[in-house]
Amino acid sequence: MDLQWSTLAPYAEQLGFGLVAGFAVGYALKKVGKVLAVLLGILFVVVQVLASQGFLTVHWGEVQARVDPWFETDSLRAGWGSLVRVLTHNVTFAGAFVPGLVVGLRRG
Repeated sequence: MDLQWSTLAPYAEQLGFGLVAGFAVGYALKKVGKVLAVLLGILFVVVQVLASQGFLTVHWGEVQARVDPWFETDSLRAGWGSLVRVLTHNVTFAGAFVPGLVVGLRRG
């Protein structure tokens, strides 16, 4: 059984591109996530300062009631599954994309 490089080349290209694309997407997602976390932190500080000066009133119980469902295990798992489905839709290199995505998220 003698395999030719011309037979394996398309698969190698797909896997290589999938790995690189997955890494790039994961890296970018983590960087964007960090920026969003900083912006959310700044927003929280601004809201607290305005509340302490009497310019606005925040009903934190209502905020918590609306945000808590986003952080339940089922919601997070469904969100991750949706993200992976969207990013790998019609992608033949999904087998290499997902590991690249995970490595990019860890390195980013």
